[in-house]
Amino acid sequence: MSERAPRRAAWLRVLPWLVTAACFAFLYYRIDKPASAAGMSVVPYLIEGFRDVSWSRWLALMVPYSLFYFMIDSLVTWKVINWFNARVRFSDILPIRGSAYILSIVNEQVSKGAMALYLNRRYAIPGWQVGSSMLFIMFCEFYYLLGWATLGILISGESLPEEFRLIPRIAIGAAVLFPLFLLYFNGTWLKRSSLRDRPIFHAFRQSRAWQYGALILLRSPAFLSAVFVYTLALGLFGVPATFGQVLGYLPVIFFGAAAPLPMRSIAIVLWVILFPDHPREMSIFGLVMHNFFIFFNAAIGLIFLRRASRELLGDEPSARAADRP
Repeated sequence: MSERAPRRAAWLRVLPWLVTAACFAFLYYRIDKPASAAGMSVVPYLIEGFRDVSWSRWLALMVPYSLFYFMIDSLVTWKVINWFNARVRFSDILPIRGSAYILSIVNEQVSKGAMALYLNRRYAIPGWQVGSSMLFIMFCEFYYLLGWATLGILISGESLPEEFRLIPRIAIGAAVLFPLFLLYFNGTWLKRSSLRDRPIFHAFRQSRAWQYGALILLRSPAFLSAVFVYTLALGLFGVPATFGQVLGYLPVIFFGAAAPLPMRSIAIVLWVILFPDHPREMSIFGLVMHNFFIFFNAAIGLIFLRRASRELLGDEPSARAADRP
């Protein structure tokens, strides 16, 4: 038994890189044909595509959007921590939320673990309770992306790929399951089940229906701003798109970007699949959009890193025990 575990762990470490390699092989194949038709190899063909973009205008879109996203993301984290874990100030959430973006470059789960450790040391909040709050945020994010994707299908379904017609059906199924989910965790349904009592479900036991809706509303301005920014950015890359199209595409792209793969490779491939007539432009677009976003957020984190490191790794005990909600 002890010999099999390391092999399984090594396989899991290699798998993301294998999938990423497959994604970039697919991109190479899609770009090679138009590059050959233009009498060029793939790399010079891509470089020529980079030259066609107004990068100053692109940065004028991306920098404010990234800063706005950071504030919304911090607001969501602050609100959930105050609901289910402890009374903390918004200004105290900014350092660890920003610094966690640095770790997100490597692994999103590690960044959430760092947030749990920080809140445990500073406010004496049990790590499992913080983990439960992070899980609550992820659960609400699924519903919020699914809801916006469904709206996008209703607005411009005829211009979207046929496969996207499955999204409203998934949304109906998720809507039917949600009341059962609430009834289970408030103890009304399956009363003898002990699964709900585990520490990792602390936030779900404490939550009320309105809090799910409130979190989706809090997160939505970030998504609407993303629709606006991505639509304009597509135009800078020479790819025409409407707000309705991007409203339908973007939730699926964000699901792909959430996959634990290097370089957000699934998201880049999805852009090429969704805009098959522009493989070069969409390969460049997906690469720079998603990777600028994560690295710029990491740069924001560097501003707060010294304070967060002092409070997380300092020899002093927790600054104070926070009030419980």
